[in-house]
Amino acid sequence: MSLPFLEENDQTIARREHLEALRKLVGNVYPNKFERSEIVEEGREDTITAIGEKFRAFEPRPTEGRPTGEEIELANEQLNSFIVRLAGRIATPPRTMGKAAFVHLSDGISRLQIYLRKEDFVALSNDAGGGEVDGWPVFQLLDHGDFIGVEGYLFVTKTGELSVHVRKLQFLSKALLPLPDKMHGINDPEIRQRQRYADLIAGSLKLEKDEALTPREVFERRAAAIKELRRMLEDHGYIEVETPMLTPLATGAVARPFKTHHNALDIDLYARIAPELYLKRLLVGGFEKVFELNRNFRNEGVSTRHNPEFTMLEFYWAYADVNQMMDFCEEMIRAVVFTTVGHTILKFGNDSLDFADSFRRVGMKASLSSLVPAESITNDKVAELFEAHVEQGLVQPTFVTDFPKPISPLSKASPSNPAVAERFELYIAGMEIANGFSELNDPVEQFDRFRDQMKQREKGDEEAMLMDEDYLRALSYGMPPAAGIGIGIDRLVMLLTNKQSIRDVILFPHLRPEKKETH
Repeated sequence: MSLPFLEENDQTIARREHLEALRKLVGNVYPNKFERSEIVEEGREDTITAIGEKFRAFEPRPTEGRPTGEEIELANEQLNSFIVRLAGRIATPPRTMGKAAFVHLSDGISRLQIYLRKEDFVALSNDAGGGEVDGWPVFQLLDHGDFIGVEGYLFVTKTGELSVHVRKLQFLSKALLPLPDKMHGINDPEIRQRQRYADLIAGSLKLEKDEALTPREVFERRAAAIKELRRMLEDHGYIEVETPMLTPLATGAVARPFKTHHNALDIDLYARIAPELYLKRLLVGGFEKVFELNRNFRNEGVSTRHNPEFTMLEFYWAYADVNQMMDFCEEMIRAVVFTTVGHTILKFGNDSLDFADSFRRVGMKASLSSLVPAESITNDKVAELFEAHVEQGLVQPTFVTDFPKPISPLSKASPSNPAVAERFELYIAGMEIANGFSELNDPVEQFDRFRDQMKQREKGDEEAMLMDEDYLRALSYGMPPAAGIGIGIDRLVMLLTNKQSIRDVILFPHLRPEKKETH
């Protein structure tokens, strides 16, 4: 039977034939579980990585040549008493030498060699009744990429490599497709992004190591960065909250939303473009420090720096202003860089980014002074000029301040200059990484700002903000002075992993539909 999701060729046909032959030998070829040992730490399943980290110290390390017989014997006297049960993917094509074979298993991070001798091991039946079957015929039907579980004792080979001498083998799952090239991984960026599962497999199998992070290491670093951000906020007294992802109004940012319809309530709803107004409602309600790691959705362009679905960290700090928020933002970014990479210098493309020194701070108009004639820098043109002449040149961490008030409808005006908003954006490597300001808490002024935005919508600006009457009602109960910020997690991770495309730091980015081959 041909399968629409599986290309038919010699390899896939052979693998399906192996699967059917295995079914006759072990019964259920997709068993429900495999129980791993707990040698490394009681209460935690042994992984291949954990076993390797604990027992590789037993590997003899001669200064030159192979280890001596005495060194091997001494190591094995200690190792043979450890019986392990491990599971993983077959990471190398099975290598048979007469009536014995060596194979490497991978848990996606590390590999461990297993040794199978024909007369030494059995295979387990996966049928409900259990039992044992001849192991060698089962082994001969295994393919590169299959998942198996093994039980056996630890030892080192004559070359000194830590291995498992298998006594029992259990078949767990068949790879019906051949695995990616283990030498070089996947070079086509679209395949890497569209088939992240294959990208992760290829990264785990790749033999040629270079300076670039593997796909798994990229996303482990992303997780470490988020963990550090969360830790810092919690250590400073912030409470993590969750706000609606489907909202009756698309507010909180200047952006075009995705729209849907709720059938039961018969109302239109919008995928969240920002959680800002909900988080500030919580300041009204008495929370003084709140944060949300949130998914936002904006129905706009796609590029190496923009994805329609992206992750933001937003947090709000009662009784603080924009300058305190800039200080804390700088402290956070520096801590995340140091915690995730171990130092304060990041390589990004051809640039070396230094996070050790104080971040530069410059006003938006001042940033244009040497680039644009003074008479051209007007209030209504300054943002456009900044984007055209300055933004891409901000390589080292730089806070840009003093934004025009008309493009900052949720920000307080500067006490010293009412035409300027108390707002900043953090730029690194030519990218906006964070956006923060002193929050506007005057309901009357906020009403006027919303009304100005509505006028812009009437003129055709689909991204201008809507009037949010419930938010105005909330402000009318009184909101303390506060500072708020949004930090783009995806772009921050781009910097931490030296990735030039946002799609490389999102596990499953949005792409155009895959073109189907026509025959």
